[in-house]
Order: sequence, then C-alpha cells, then structure tokens
Amino acid sequence: MYESHDQPVFEAFKESGLLNKAQLEELVAEHERTAKPLADVILDSELVDKKDFLRVIAAHLGLEWMKEVPESIPSDIGKSLSGSVARMYGVAPVKVERDTVHLLVIDPFNHQIVDDLTFAMGKDVILYVGDPDRIRDLIRSHYGEEEGSVEDLLHEMEGTEYDLTEESSESDLEEVASQTPIIRFVNLVLNQAIRDKASDIHFEPFEDEFKIRYRIDGALYEMAPPPKNLAIPVTSRVKVVANLNISERRIPQDGRIKMTIAGHAVDLRVSTLPTQFGESVVLRVLDKSVVNLDLETLGMPDDVFDSVNEVIHLPNGIFIATGPTGSGKTTTLYSGLREVNRVEKKILTAEDPVEYEIEGIMQVPVKAQVGLTFAKALRAFLRQDPDIIMVGEIRDLETAQISIQASLTGHLVFSTLHTNDAPGAVTRLIDMGVEPYLIAASLEAIIAQRLVRRICKACRTSYEPSQSLISQLSIDPVDIGDKEFFYGKGCEDCNQSGYRGRLGLFEMLRISDAVRDLVSDRAPALVIRQKAIEQGMRTLRDDGLRCIFDGATSIEEVIKYT
Repeated sequence: MYESHDQPVFEAFKESGLLNKAQLEELVAEHERTAKPLADVILDSELVDKKDFLRVIAAHLGLEWMKEVPESIPSDIGKSLSGSVARMYGVAPVKVERDTVHLLVIDPFNHQIVDDLTFAMGKDVILYVGDPDRIRDLIRSHYGEEEGSVEDLLHEMEGTEYDLTEESSESDLEEVASQTPIIRFVNLVLNQAIRDKASDIHFEPFEDEFKIRYRIDGALYEMAPPPKNLAIPVTSRVKVVANLNISERRIPQDGRIKMTIAGHAVDLRVSTLPTQFGESVVLRVLDKSVVNLDLETLGMPDDVFDSVNEVIHLPNGIFIATGPTGSGKTTTLYSGLREVNRVEKKILTAEDPVEYEIEGIMQVPVKAQVGLTFAKALRAFLRQDPDIIMVGEIRDLETAQISIQASLTGHLVFSTLHTNDAPGAVTRLIDMGVEPYLIAASLEAIIAQRLVRRICKACRTSYEPSQSLISQLSIDPVDIGDKEFFYGKGCEDCNQSGYRGRLGLFEMLRISDAVRDLVSDRAPALVIRQKAIEQGMRTLRDDGLRCIFDGATSIEEVIKYT
C-alpha cells in the first residue's frame, strides 16, 4: 500500500495504541522475513481494518482523514489541476477556495508534494489521506489514463523554435527549462520510462539528431526521436531538477533527482558528459518498488541460496560477488546485508555511489575528488567497531590488503570484482599483488553471476532449435533427451521483444581446504575451476542450461552471457 515507508508506518502504530508491543514486533518480523511493505503486512494480518489504518496514518502525519473518497470530481473543481499534474503527484482535488486547494493524496508521506504544488499553483495546499486505491480510480476516471503520448506532445510542440546554442546565457537556459511544454515533455519521458520499468534513460545529442533511449531488461530501445532543437532545453531541464550547474557544459557533472512519478517516490541518479555535439545525459533509475532486496526472491537455485545464506552468517572472512557491470552483483550483496541487518550487528558500507538506502546500515559515499577513496573509508571503518563491512569494489592493492586485514581481525567483508567467472577472482587478486597465502586464509566464497532476459510468459512458444544453435551450447545430444526448448513470439505485454523481466545465472565457489591449497600454490584459474567442479560447483553455463530446460530463458540469451 505505502511502499518504502516502513519506518513512518512503524512509528505511527507505535504511537497509536491500536496494536500492542508483541503484535507490532511480530508484524515487523514478518515484514523483514517477507520484504513486503509493513503497511501491507499490517492490513493482511486483519488486526487493523483499512479505515482505522488510514486514520492512524493521517493522525501521525497531522493531516485530515477522508473516511469516504467521493465517487467523482465535480468538473469545476477538476479544472483546478491539469491531468499531468494530478497523475504525476497522485493527487485529486476535492475543494477549491480563493487561496487554498484541498487535495486527496495517494502517498501522504511524500513531503515534496506540498512544496511543489504550492509553487506550481500559487495557492496553499491542504492534503487529505484516503484509500489510495480509491484515489487512483478517482484520478483515472476524471483525468483519463495518460495525457497523450510523447508523440502527441511533440506534435503539439511542432513549429516552436528554441534558438539556443552552447554559448547561451544562464538566464536564457533557465527561462527555456521552466517553460511548460519542456517540463511536460521531460515528465512524460520519465513517466513512460518508469512505467516500462527502464533501468536507465539516455538523452544523446548527435550532429543532426537528438536521441532518447531506454534500457529495459538490459537492452536499449529507442523512442521516437524528438527534434534536434529540443536537445539543449531538455538537458537544461534535467540539470535544473538535479540541482546541477546549468551554465557549466565543459566538464562532467553528477547529481540526483528525487521525484514523485505515478504517485510513488523515485530516485534518479544523473550523469552529464560533454560530447562533440552537446551534453549527453544519462539517468539511472533507482526505483525501490521495482528492486526487491530479499535473498529469497533473487531466484537462486536452492543449493546456491543455502550456500550464500551460510556465508553471510559467518563471523569473519571475505565474500566476493563478481561479474560484468549490470549483472546484479550489488543487488545480491545488498540482499545479503538486509538478511543479516539486526540490532546486534553494526554494518558499514563504502559505495560509489550509494544506490539504495537501507534502514539501520551506515552507508558512506566514496568521493575520490576529495580524497575519500575505498581504502581511506575502509581504514576509518576499522576504528568504528563494525561487525560487517561492504566495500563497493576492490579496485587496487591497498583496498584488497585492508579488506583482508579486516577479515583476519574478525570482520565479515562483502565486496565485488569484475571477472568472467568465480575462479577468475582469485587470479585477479594475485594480479593486483596480494600474497596467495593471505587470499587462501581470508576468502570464504565467490559468487559469479549474469542477468539474462526471461521469456515473456504471455507469448512463450515451444520450438525445435537448429542443430548449429544446439552445438554452440556444447552439450551431448543424449543429455537433451525429450526436453523442450522455448522462445518468445513477441506480444503487447513484452513490446514485441519476446522477453519480459530478467533472471540470474549463478556460479557459487566455496573455498574448501583443497581449493585453499591450490590458491596458496598459485594454481591457475583453470585448475581451481576443475577442482571446484569436482566438488560440486555448477558453472554459469550449466546454470544457464537449467534455465533453458525450465523454459525460463532462451538458448540465445545463455550463449550471449556465458
């Protein structure tokens, strides 16, 4: 019901007296175990009915509670708000006075709404809490599903000239960035990206065109390209919202945007890069409601899950996740941290940058430009009496040595490396200059992973793959037997791509005594790999075959990523 607002919901019920201490503790334990929002856990328990729940939330936030959400919005009141604003902030007007507008709100915890709408409407805003599902229906029935598409908006903007150049003044840029069509255009692009569950949004200027691309399930898709003259207004708008220096276009800048899209709070990480034809801007979408940081939902095979669970509960040692950029390493480590995040554990993380804020964990953003490197943060951590440390990435010998020192002095250390497979992580550490006997003494486990696209369930079809395709998997035809192969035909659900969502392939290497001896003897990765397979390690390719035969992914995806 109220995603990512677990702490304020907890505080509201702690004060309310509607639940006793034991009931509340039991519900919090259930929320931690299932990773379901605490609001949903409380309502599912049937200890509190929905009306009492909303009354408690309203009282806690000092807002009015509307017991019955009206069936419709009178047309004169509806005119006080545009459809795009109502949908973007998740609000429905219920009363308009000369200086004040009264609004029902889907997400009453989002304090930004009052500031944004007071500024935009030039009136005082009073918020009311009501049933979020009813408010959603009310907005939908009065304002419709979507205020046109990006294409419709571009059509409306045809003929509008934006005569801006790289030399335009700051005031000119700010003026254009605050024009309604540009604000609407950027909001619509972001809305569409969030709705399509994009992980990144790219704004790219070229000599004769301006491209906008979304990354969905690891693949880039291009939108209908807007006119070239929108490049500077659109990038200026993004920079204004991200609090970046709008007139600085010669050096890269990094920023962050927190905004409400379709009624829930979304975090966007912004990066600008000066190119030959203007600034390229990439937004990384950090939507907490999409990423589930629960170990059980990562889709690991049972043996890998049990092994990871065992490692994260060890008192000391190093646990490394490895794989290319975007393979879900950080998500795996975050999920592990969330699992061991208890009152009796002090957990510190050094990250570049902090991607998801986790309640109860001290998270430190690394800033190399001011001298705060991973190594420096790690040194400081050891004086903070931690139990568990996460280092975003082991990039150099110094970071590796301090991580090993931390693990040998009784700390559990999580980190990532960029290698092709699990045994390759050992070779990488030796190449950095770490002594093999130290690696053997401190390393407990390495998990290598990849993300492959999942076949869309709506259009999944079985077929007979060609012999040449099967031969690329290098498996014995006898092993195939009568197993079926599947692919996605393409349908509306998956934008004709045949894929929807992603799943992980995992290779878990536990450092046994036999493997430790090989590491100490500087054995090549191939020999370590062979020994690990003998002791039951399933390779990334083997895990890929498991997913193919389960009908979860296609042969092409497994060949591409393993």
